[in-house]
Amino acid sequence: MKALRSHAVGGPETLSLDELDSPVPGPGQVRIAVKACAINYPDVLIIRDLYQFKPARPFSPGGELSGVVDAVGDGVTQWKPGDRVIAMMGNGGLATEVLADAAKLFPLPEGVDFATGASLLMTYGTNMHGLFDRGHLKAGDTLLVLGAAGGVGLSAVELGKAYGARVVAAVSNQEKADVAREHGADEVVIYPQAPFDKDQSKALAEAFKAACGQDGANVVYDIVGGDYSEPALRSIAWEGRFCVVGFPAGIARMPLNLTLLKSCDICGVFWGAFAARDPKANAAHIATLFDLLQAGKIKPRVSATFPLARGGEAIQMLAERKAIGKVVVTME
Repeated sequence: MKALRSHAVGGPETLSLDELDSPVPGPGQVRIAVKACAINYPDVLIIRDLYQFKPARPFSPGGELSGVVDAVGDGVTQWKPGDRVIAMMGNGGLATEVLADAAKLFPLPEGVDFATGASLLMTYGTNMHGLFDRGHLKAGDTLLVLGAAGGVGLSAVELGKAYGARVVAAVSNQEKADVAREHGADEVVIYPQAPFDKDQSKALAEAFKAACGQDGANVVYDIVGGDYSEPALRSIAWEGRFCVVGFPAGIARMPLNLTLLKSCDICGVFWGAFAARDPKANAAHIATLFDLLQAGKIKPRVSATFPLARGGEAIQMLAERKAIGKVVVTME
């Protein structure tokens, strides 16, 4: 088998393609012949030792994959060789074969291709938890999504529309604005590149307010952070919910007096911890996602694919914030 692995702290250029022995599944495990592995922002961080979890080296990044079961360990009865599956891994997905806990797999729905299957769980799963468990989004709400053209952002736009929200997409250029509208955004704000001075921050806040309307955004879904967060908070509605999802632009310093003036909440969205703590609730969200996918209400946008040997380029694309939708590494 082949695996793209991190042997030392650094960027994507430090990854190497290694030849390894095939792993043997132990009790309760299955071996998956990987077909596709989606790249997510944690992959940018984990190889630099900047993520919450720091696996022992050498390791492969890649936490979201699809493939075919080709061997099962003792005690595994729910899966058999030939089953098409989706798996969430802390890491290890950038490899032609992986071992996974049999209890944590999901069936790849019939008719769904491997690249789409690999692009479903982390983004849409994050947003099912973030928008509804944390943001309490409901029909008729106004939802402001920052970073609305990336994998998480586009899926938030789709889910918001699927559940009857009015969606304002905030993006960095016209191409991304067009994609956000294609996926259902009602309004689009194109923001300039940070850092912002005081006047630029105020101007962006006014642009957010104009797009969200007189009452403001009931839910602000912040996937970007940095200098973009405060202007978004200033556009929030009375008793709105500000969801902290990610911070590729940096960790924001928020003026907490605004939470008093708007009687609003700031809450974190940590889907991985939620899924581990409440697997039944997470499984229910995933089942809902499969229904929405089959009904055509959501569909991951895979905008770029790379072979395994060029998986570092896929990670670099996310690091440079150039990705629109999902970036996927394929093993064939």
